[in-house]
This record gives sequence, structure tokens and C-alpha cells, in this order.
Amino acid sequence: MEQGQAFHLGICQMFVAAGRPAQNRARAAEMIAEVRRLGADVALLPECCDLGWTDPSAREMAEPVPGGATFRALADAARRNGVCVCAGLVERDGEAVYNSAVLIDREGRLLLLHRKLNELDIGHPFYAQGDRLGVARTEFGGIGVMICADAFARGQTITRALGYMGADVILSPCAWAVEAGHDNLKAPYGKLWKESYGPVARGFRMWIVGASNVGPIPAGPWAGRRCIGCSLVVNDRGEPEEMLPYGEDAEAVRVVRIAPAPRPARGCAWEEVWGE
Repeated sequence: MEQGQAFHLGICQMFVAAGRPAQNRARAAEMIAEVRRLGADVALLPECCDLGWTDPSAREMAEPVPGGATFRALADAARRNGVCVCAGLVERDGEAVYNSAVLIDREGRLLLLHRKLNELDIGHPFYAQGDRLGVARTEFGGIGVMICADAFARGQTITRALGYMGADVILSPCAWAVEAGHDNLKAPYGKLWKESYGPVARGFRMWIVGASNVGPIPAGPWAGRRCIGCSLVVNDRGEPEEMLPYGEDAEAVRVVRIAPAPRPARGCAWEEVWGE
């Protein structure tokens, strides 16, 4: 695959209303239109942006991909605005429900479906286990998709695998939450993600971007916690390029220029394996 071209990524730090898919679909469409107005080529939305992460509504309201109303709304917004869209949603496939993310092209076609691999323990009662990774070949280069805690799988194995698969950019829908009493002045949020993204981004010369939602978590195992944004862009030198604002009311849109670096060889020498 040839080197990808520079592009503008619109990060949608969206308020997600738990268990209210119609409201969330409408808001997602508005934010996709806004990032396009600001010049973005690709829009990135949060994890479970239709129902909210670990909301009990997942059991009854999850929808198929690509057939469900949420996917159709995202595909329509992509086609109407001429942008690619990456977003997290709750997917039903037969009896199974997955914490999934989609990558949709400018024409509204599904390019990639990812089912979260490294789900937190409290997510297991809601979501089945994913079993594969993918990198889509696009006009912008290789785009890999992961979801939230996939980034800190042991040894960052998921992120590194996407690097070996040819990702120039990894897009990650997220839902970053804190306890109700968290003081961001005393304990600024984001250290875990900077430490998870940075070394892999630097080692593979790729960009990693996580978009989190904002808003309260009213139900489920984390009821009472707050999703607080802090969506993060780490560049191909492993450095934080941009961080969006903190707070349960900190809904925001930000457009960032992504410039894929020349791709290094992504393997190891024989001597590295055998110590010769």
C-alpha cells in the first residue's frame, strides 16, 4: 500500500444520553456535519455512542450492523457530508451483543467492523468477546480501529498488532470515566492513555487518537461515575498533540491535521530473535 496522504480528523467529544438511541443518533449526525463544516475528512465518535457504555439497555436495544437504525444514521451522515466516520455502537448478532466500532467510508459503506477484545471485567455481562482485528486500506493510508481498553491490553499487544498490520493511524472510540468526586486539579486525567499510546505510536511511527464521550453514567456497574472527555491525539513521535477539555459537560468538536509518516519496516532482524 502506498503512503497515505495528510488529512483532517474531526474529534467529536459527544454527550451520550444513556439508553436513548434516537437522541444520540441525532446528536451524532449534528456533530458529523459540524466537523465537515470545519474541514474534516474523517469524523471520530465515542464508544457505545448509541446507548452508553455498560448501560443495561444493551441487552434489549442492541441493533445489527449494518442493518440497524444507528448504523444507518451514521452511514447517512457520512454520505451526506462526504466524510469517513468511525464510531462505537452496541451491536447485536443473533443472540450475542458486542461492544463494537465501525469505520464507514464517504459513500456510507462499511469498511471495517471491530468488536472489542480487551473488555473490562464489568463489561463482560453486557458484551461478548471479539475475536479479530482489521486495518482498512483508505485514501488516507491504513486505518486501524480499536476500542478504549484495547489500548492497554498486556504489552499493548492489540495496538502493536495493528501497527504490524500496516496502520498509519489508529482510531479508538472510548468512554473515559472517573468517580463522582474526582478532582482533576489534584489528579489530572489522562496519564494511563498517554503511557499506553505514546510508546507504540513512536515505535511504529503512527498516530493514535481516542475520542471519549461526556455525561453522567446513571445505571449499570459504574452508576454514579462521570464520563469526562479528555479525548487525546498522540502523534507519530509518541507525543500528545492535542487533548480536549475535561468535564461531564465538556462536549466539544476539534479538528486536527493528521500527517502519516513514512512507514518504517515493521519486523525484527534475525539477530534480534537469536541474539547473534
